[in-house]
Amino acid sequence: MTQTSDGSSPSSDLHNDTDAASGGLGRRKFLGYVMAGSTLVVAADITAGRPARAAVPSDPQIPEAYDLEDLQTDSALPTSQLITVTITKEGRAKFALPRTEVGQGIITSTAMILAEELDLPFDKVDVTLAPARPELLLNQLTGGSNTTFSTYTPIRVAAAIARGRLIEAAAILFGTTADRLTTTGGVVSDALGNQATYGQLASAAASQVVEAVEVVLRPKEDFKVIGRPRNRTDARAAVTGQKDFTTDLQVPGAKPTMVCRAPEHGGTPKRLNNRAKILRMPGVTHVAQVPTGIAVRANTFGQCIDAIREMDVTWNNGPVHGWSDATVLNKLRKGELPLVVPDVPVLAQTINTNFAFAFRSSAALETYSAIADVRPDKATIWAGLKVPILAQQRVAEAIGMSQDKVKVNVITGGGSFGHKLFGDHAIEAARISKAMKVPVKLMWHRADEPRQGRLHPMATSRIRATVLNGQVLSFEQRHTSVTTDFSHGLGEMITSQADELDPLGIGGFGFAETIFTLTQELPYNFGLVTQLLNEPLEFEDKFSTGSMRNIYSPDTCVAAELTIDQIANKLGKDPVAFRLSMLKNERVKAALRKVAEEGSWGRKMTPGTAQGVAIHKEYKGCTAVLVEIDTRPQTVNRDLGKETVTGPRVTKVVIAVDAGLVINPRGLEAQMQGGAMDGIALTLTSSCHLKDGRFLEASWDNYFYTRQWNVPPKVEIHIVKSDSDTPGGAGEAAVGSTAAAVACAYARATKRLPTFFPINHGEISFKPKSFVPPVPQSPTNGLKLAR
Repeated sequence: MTQTSDGSSPSSDLHNDTDAASGGLGRRKFLGYVMAGSTLVVAADITAGRPARAAVPSDPQIPEAYDLEDLQTDSALPTSQLITVTITKEGRAKFALPRTEVGQGIITSTAMILAEELDLPFDKVDVTLAPARPELLLNQLTGGSNTTFSTYTPIRVAAAIARGRLIEAAAILFGTTADRLTTTGGVVSDALGNQATYGQLASAAASQVVEAVEVVLRPKEDFKVIGRPRNRTDARAAVTGQKDFTTDLQVPGAKPTMVCRAPEHGGTPKRLNNRAKILRMPGVTHVAQVPTGIAVRANTFGQCIDAIREMDVTWNNGPVHGWSDATVLNKLRKGELPLVVPDVPVLAQTINTNFAFAFRSSAALETYSAIADVRPDKATIWAGLKVPILAQQRVAEAIGMSQDKVKVNVITGGGSFGHKLFGDHAIEAARISKAMKVPVKLMWHRADEPRQGRLHPMATSRIRATVLNGQVLSFEQRHTSVTTDFSHGLGEMITSQADELDPLGIGGFGFAETIFTLTQELPYNFGLVTQLLNEPLEFEDKFSTGSMRNIYSPDTCVAAELTIDQIANKLGKDPVAFRLSMLKNERVKAALRKVAEEGSWGRKMTPGTAQGVAIHKEYKGCTAVLVEIDTRPQTVNRDLGKETVTGPRVTKVVIAVDAGLVINPRGLEAQMQGGAMDGIALTLTSSCHLKDGRFLEASWDNYFYTRQWNVPPKVEIHIVKSDSDTPGGAGEAAVGSTAAAVACAYARATKRLPTFFPINHGEISFKPKSFVPPVPQSPTNGLKLAR
């Protein structure tokens, strides 16, 4: 029997945490393993004894019973026992996290979880990123705000087993029993003054065979680390330029490499007409044609750019040759599912709304980058990858090698927003390295990202609501979208959980429809609620798309919350009061009340300015957002110097978030701030324009993500106390609700209902960069600017 840090029996004083799969409270014990080895290695197994899920009631929506968090967590459970924690002879805990750090702070929060359960100082916990581990199957995917939700219990179980084994080893050493011992800060001691560090006990606690053991976990009321604000472990390195990303790595022989890409989206190379000339250019070592373009390797990236600008390439047209925004929008309109109002009283009023959303780039601050060293008998990859096992498989297929011959090292990514769910950059780098027969350090140019990279699909969202006597009788939403590519691992998860999905009535759905259904939840009492997705087949394989941050929810939330404001207006009710009267979830109500109070909802506003409010419930948590916006001419038309686009300014953002059990409040606040910036951009400024098969945007100077001029000086974050014993998903929680709140504020300030987003998409306020050559001239004064 293992002991708690105060020496009491865990079987009597410790209760296990909420079952991560079911979300319900329980006191069952967890099973784990002590692995064979020379020092202490432990693993968790939380697959046994999983409770059966209840049937889904007819009134609640499916995500209230089973959502995308559950799908991902259940998919990971079969291999949870393969996640191990090691205690070294130096008394340090080592853990290779089978997820990817892309700026969300999971290395820090994971270290906090381990420090808590091990009773070990935080600075003695080393968390690294695991390379691709095929044996983990579906347990190495980072996405859907699922990392902490799915790993929280397995990590705690492994840590608790480790602490228990160390206590047992100390009991033998001290000649006493385990129930007389305590742990504090990585030291086991007894009442007589005997002490031993974890490092001193690590070898004695190790097992020569694999043993199954049971453990219960530390109760929430005893937490000393979890729930306390902590700076990220890599914060200083990130802001001082000391943090290593893929292109910072010094892999022997891996020289800078870039690709000359087609002018049309999805275009492919036919031939390079001046190969000999390019090879004679300064610094150029290799040139190769690959499916995505013409690759060039040189001594510097600047020399790569110079070579690309001189290339004479004959291109094949892309799959959307001749298409423009209007083409896509017309095809979406033709593919829209019908709205079918159910039987309602004759006197009921109908509210119809219709919205459209442009293509948007999911590019992160760090462009696609990968290092590849492909030899005749093996290959090694270094890249920021959120699904490294699948990337390993795809790389192996691309270069004609077995998967076990490909090693994939996961590198911290400089952002993702869904972009790095795909291994496009790793696959491309591997192909180039094989063709050139040398190691390469591939970097996409900033101009490549919005033109050839992954995009959030253009979509329409139509809503029809019926009201009578102050009540909403029905609320129908039909979302029609360009195909979203889910070939990054979520599709395999859906297939693996078919038995769970069948009772919900979605077992026969396609990947997109399943994910849409598992993420969309409208927590209002609006009578008959239906939210359906259609992705017309004619968009298959036409665009390079992906699961941009929060997937479908920013668009559906904007459409729904704007419509709710319209309903409230028709009924003559205050938007906040109306929502509170209709919400059916107490957690959402508490968040909405909080922002209304903290944001001084209803205060008198100057004409041309207004408040807006919105809520969003997803991923076992919820957010409410209040914003204030300034749309007055003196703000919209102000001189911003070199900026080529202006517009309204959001002057205030207040967010209330209930994310369940919060591991690191400071990290949660950062996630909310980032989500708010995304939401502002999606509603006001950021989009990609398609014209004649080409996307016009190229780099951040004309892809208008949120700028300093349209965001508030301060974003207020209020963490609402939650009664949940497990973490919810927080990485995307504020995106949809902020985008919707900004849209609602804009509509109230201008007294016009916006119907196309972002609101500035109709005006092209920049001169597009050239398509041939596809990249601008390389800078010559970079070092001067960096000083």
